[in-house]
Amino acid sequence: MIILQAQQVARFFGAETLFDKVNLEVQDHARIGLVGVNGAGKSTLLRIIAGIDPADQGQVIKNKGVNIGYLAQNSGLDSQRTIFAEMLTVFSELQQIAQQLKEMEQQLIAEPTNQTLLANYDELLNTYKAKNGYTYETEIKTVLNGFQFPETTYEMQISELSGGERSRLALAKILLQKPELLILDEPTNHLDIETLNWLETYLQGYPGAILVVSHDQYFLDHVAKEIYALTQHQLKHYRGNYTDYLHRADEEQEHAEKEYEQQQSEIKKLETFVEKNITRKSTTKRAQSRQKQLDKMDRLEKPKSGEQSAHFQFEITAETGKEVLLVHDLAIGYEDHVMSSPINFDVRKQQKVAIIGPNGIGKSTLVKTLLEEIPPLRGTFKFGANVAIGYYDQNQSQLDSSKTVLDTIWDEHPLLPEQQIRNVLGSFLFRGDDVKKVVHQLSGGEKARLLLTKLAMEKRNVLLMDEPTNHLDIQSKEVLEAALENFAGTLIFVSHDRYFINSLADTIIDIDGQGSHIYHGNYDFYLEKRQELATPEQATKETVISDNQAAFKADKEQQKEVRRLERNVASLENTMAELEEKNQAVQLEMTQPENLNDFQKLAELQAQLENIQVQQQTAENDWLAASEKLENFS
Repeated sequence: MIILQAQQVARFFGAETLFDKVNLEVQDHARIGLVGVNGAGKSTLLRIIAGIDPADQGQVIKNKGVNIGYLAQNSGLDSQRTIFAEMLTVFSELQQIAQQLKEMEQQLIAEPTNQTLLANYDELLNTYKAKNGYTYETEIKTVLNGFQFPETTYEMQISELSGGERSRLALAKILLQKPELLILDEPTNHLDIETLNWLETYLQGYPGAILVVSHDQYFLDHVAKEIYALTQHQLKHYRGNYTDYLHRADEEQEHAEKEYEQQQSEIKKLETFVEKNITRKSTTKRAQSRQKQLDKMDRLEKPKSGEQSAHFQFEITAETGKEVLLVHDLAIGYEDHVMSSPINFDVRKQQKVAIIGPNGIGKSTLVKTLLEEIPPLRGTFKFGANVAIGYYDQNQSQLDSSKTVLDTIWDEHPLLPEQQIRNVLGSFLFRGDDVKKVVHQLSGGEKARLLLTKLAMEKRNVLLMDEPTNHLDIQSKEVLEAALENFAGTLIFVSHDRYFINSLADTIIDIDGQGSHIYHGNYDFYLEKRQELATPEQATKETVISDNQAAFKADKEQQKEVRRLERNVASLENTMAELEEKNQAVQLEMTQPENLNDFQKLAELQAQLENIQVQQQTAENDWLAASEKLENFS
């Protein structure tokens, strides 16, 4: 049954269109993911669907009595109550019924033969049972525990909690309310991996419909059963989870490009025939017939390749030795407070190591300890020969808020010409006047891209990254993933982004209060082994998992190689298309009347054309080689 529909919805900002002719349908028990780049209008659309903001055009229709629960991005619970008292407000009706039942029980003691009172009591008791009156406190405890609020925290004042804790409580409260349609904007912010896993399981069994915006691909894969993609001002619908959507979108793009190319080829043949035969007496009629075909043809627009995305790579200028980092019996924390101990691991050249663990356990503290920003409480660590560390700080404190984007990079590389700096910034989507923006004016995502620009320019052989995917939209995360996958150095990164970890990590270091637990594989491998070690007696202080890892890693390595080749083939196809456009543009310029008699200009254009043709031949050879390699893997 359809419980809500958005029909021809549009939002404009002056003469600019954010989105137009948007249609969306929500069935009861639906699991919908809404995706799109930052700035596409996802949050705006959610607010319109939730009835908070009006649409500029179109309408949103919902069934009578359908209750919508909406949780905005980064919204925190604002209350003077304690944690448990605030959660109890969700069940105020049940508390009133419980009080009524107590009062009626007292009356029945005094009037045990009052049949009317007895009947009313039975009816109210059945209502109380039907609404889970005997289990709602257990439900509150289950949800609070899932969001990492144990019973020892129940009497804490909400006003004294951190912003992240209040955000988690806001999500907990709306889940307890159980609206028929749950609309969540980035609910995975501020959640560690353990909480994310719990939330996914909870939402899979949620009784109502869910519409969620998230940049967490792993979350979307496990929760969503249909995807709406907001791109180029339009909304497209896909069945399946996020991975299914990616495959379908790629197939659609490929199909549209083939159709366009086939039609262009047909048009060229018809136009050539008409041009050659229209003046010949014997073929004029056939040429006129072809011209009619051309006139009636419904011409396809050239398919757009999607939203602009960054494109960059991390290079190194020198290689490290085989041993990059040795950590032995390390205790981390502040003064007398030990957060985690003992931590033991080693990192080898070209490894990609993910550091995971619950919020507050000390992952960022470990990073700062390795950078010697804070001293270790116990133990030792040592970096190997020729190690040059590039650091990505999740708090973005490395940026000077008073500088412009251009000066942020140019001041560190003053000998480089301005155009080269602008070209580098352009590859990170800072183009035109964007480079004149002052850092404090930038969004979180823009600051993240600027930090990545700084890091790429340093060309360090060991990258130490603390939550590098925070603030990035899905497309930017995928570009970063590709760049790091092709990085020739060593990567050590802290992350709660399971999709990102799964795609990159060959080793996972799980940090808890008892120290480090090492898993030689990616995130899927980590989950598999965690399930095998679910009973406490099987867990050890330092867990090194290696059984069956060779086959597991070989399979994952092949999958990674296939994904890398697919990206390479797609990139080369885009390059070939761009070069073909440049080729045609130069040829067109050579035919312009003002250039026909300008031999110097024609010579310059001919040189450009020959250079483009060389690039085309190189790109085509690379594409053929990559395509053949991909075909062999497949």
